[in-house]
Amino acid sequence: MKMHLKICILLITFFAGMSGYAQVWQAIEPDNLPDKRHENAMATVNGKIYLLGGRGIKPVNEYDTKKDTWTALNASPIEMSHFQAVTYKNEIYVLGALTGSYPHEAPIPDIYIFNPVKNEWRKGDPIPKERLRGAAGAFVLNNKIYLVCGIQDGHWDGQVAWFDEYDPDTGKWKILPDAPRARDHVQVAVADNHLLIAGGRLSSAKTNQVLNTTIKETDLYDFTTGKWTTLDPENNIPTMRAGHTAIALGNKVLLIGGESGAQEAAHAEVEAFNMQTRKWERFPSLHQGRHGTQAVMLNKKIYVAAGSANRGGGPELNDMEVLVK
Repeated sequence: MKMHLKICILLITFFAGMSGYAQVWQAIEPDNLPDKRHENAMATVNGKIYLLGGRGIKPVNEYDTKKDTWTALNASPIEMSHFQAVTYKNEIYVLGALTGSYPHEAPIPDIYIFNPVKNEWRKGDPIPKERLRGAAGAFVLNNKIYLVCGIQDGHWDGQVAWFDEYDPDTGKWKILPDAPRARDHVQVAVADNHLLIAGGRLSSAKTNQVLNTTIKETDLYDFTTGKWTTLDPENNIPTMRAGHTAIALGNKVLLIGGESGAQEAAHAEVEAFNMQTRKWERFPSLHQGRHGTQAVMLNKKIYVAAGSANRGGGPELNDMEVLVK
């Protein structure tokens, strides 16, 4: 009895120390499965989840949470990989993406837009040639789409610290102040009007330095002041990795999964930066470590699916799990 009580106390202490939430990741077992893929994105529109892109040309997969089923929709018009999809006016926008084969994947020069209701892709505005890159972070804020950091030549060379604002209603492109440092294979999110950039790397197949160039510093952009800040070293990312996904949860930004030179298996760690305390917190780890995919929020739950189970190109996954209270 005493041993059981001790275990219960340890478990309560463990979960309390993670985040202050009694949250766990649960595997979802739908009636059917989506296509396996990695270096893909995921988005939500009208209460449904969409897996899109990845290596090769694949169909868009639509997940209906009520029916618990996946449906294959039209494939993307070209290969699109290494991007963070965003939703704007019930459509999914792809920008800051790459196409082609390792290590010289090329930035896609135009924005592509998927309309789930019509099950149609269309080409949107061109991206300014002098701002082309892929493996960049993207997000929507106040009816504008933002793109930050990335790399100009696949995994080879040309890492940038660029920060841009795109108005999808007017097609205008605005250059904002550079981030404090370049990084690629990064995803980002905004909480409390602050953009968090953490993780990522300086991919350089040119010098045979790809997985072991992960970045430790945490950078914040304040949309109120229009200024960047690099946090003190004690607030460096706890687990250095790239190819992770990022998503806001209240006043926190969660970094989920990723890959690094430290281990062959994809990372399962989930760490959250609290904008109010300016500290990192530990969340429950994924059941399945993964990189090269994207997490989404739907009905106050965080979903993550697909990706690669090991660093590099595989094995590709098609499972899904959800963070619930």
